[in-house]
Amino acid sequence: MRLGILIYSLSGGGAERVVSYLVGYCNKNNIDLHLILMNSEIEYELPQNLKIHYIEKSSAHESGVMKAIKIPFLAYKYSRLIKKLNLTHSLSFLTRPSFINVIARNLINHKFKVIVNERAFPSLQYSYKGFQSTFNKTLIRLLYKQADVVISNSHGNAKDLLDNFEVPDNKMRVIHNPIDLDKIKAIEPNQSFFDPEKFNIITVGRMDIGKNHKMLIEAIHQLQNPLLRLYIFGFGELENELQQLIVKLDIENQVFLMGFDANPYKYLKAADLFIFGSNHEGFPNVLLEAMACQLPILTTNCQSGPSEIMELKEEKNDLMITDYGILVPIKNVELMAKGIDYFVTHKSFIESCKINGQKRIKEFEKDKILKKYIDIITT
Repeated sequence: MRLGILIYSLSGGGAERVVSYLVGYCNKNNIDLHLILMNSEIEYELPQNLKIHYIEKSSAHESGVMKAIKIPFLAYKYSRLIKKLNLTHSLSFLTRPSFINVIARNLINHKFKVIVNERAFPSLQYSYKGFQSTFNKTLIRLLYKQADVVISNSHGNAKDLLDNFEVPDNKMRVIHNPIDLDKIKAIEPNQSFFDPEKFNIITVGRMDIGKNHKMLIEAIHQLQNPLLRLYIFGFGELENELQQLIVKLDIENQVFLMGFDANPYKYLKAADLFIFGSNHEGFPNVLLEAMACQLPILTTNCQSGPSEIMELKEEKNDLMITDYGILVPIKNVELMAKGIDYFVTHKSFIESCKINGQKRIKEFEKDKILKKYIDIITT
């Protein structure tokens, strides 16, 4: 097997982290691997002997229209690279690279297996008005069924692809996200970062409309509890807007935008609570990472991912308490605030979540999950 992995970049993000793990696993197991990128940002540690290729080096700030227009051209360039490298298998992560992956096979007379990896809940991720959402939903419906295998990272995500995007059941596979438990265990917490007299809450994620950091900020403001501190790690197009909201609500001494950090674990291990406000997910890595860092979790119950990780037994329009933390309905500031307050006032619950989480997280151990990728790719 000669495997190509295509992804836009290796900047911060859950899919990018999985690719970095998979690249390392292939290197360790002597699998002939080529990494193909479309942007030069690399935030993760990679093997020194890794073969990296670029079909372009675009700006991260390109418009959605320009990204769409370039897809046929990039598919042609990728098809030429596939033939040049004599790839036998091509695995793509995220939506636009997956479009390019499928189209590329139609452009050359070279036989290779096409595997696409969809990591979000497309019906919700592309439910917003505008060209980009309509365009992506249309191409998912047209192209994904042409792949040999479609991998999702949750059963909820897979069901969406089956029910709403015409992906054949016999092509659909589910592989949950991996977590590097050994690496996380070896990292020392940054105990001096947080004020031990405060209740320190942390979240990690790209600052876009889907992650809904706005709701978290508003929940902190609503509680009017001077002991609360919220630290937001990540970057994205809404950073300035979120900072303006923090200033407007006059909570600059309670909510802090920290930027991206490739090693968030040293902060996760020292915080009191992990919070997550996403409107839609596939299977959020960051919940696994928080659990591995012995944090209780407060998360929205978006349609795919959190309920599987948290083993939720019953949905309701209130706090949904589990062995590992609490879920609340999406886009509900009042219940998110109620969830924060529950953790602040129930310290014994926090301790039980930490203990239970350490048992649960072992099911997502990295090498066990990564082997499933190779098994599916080569089957």
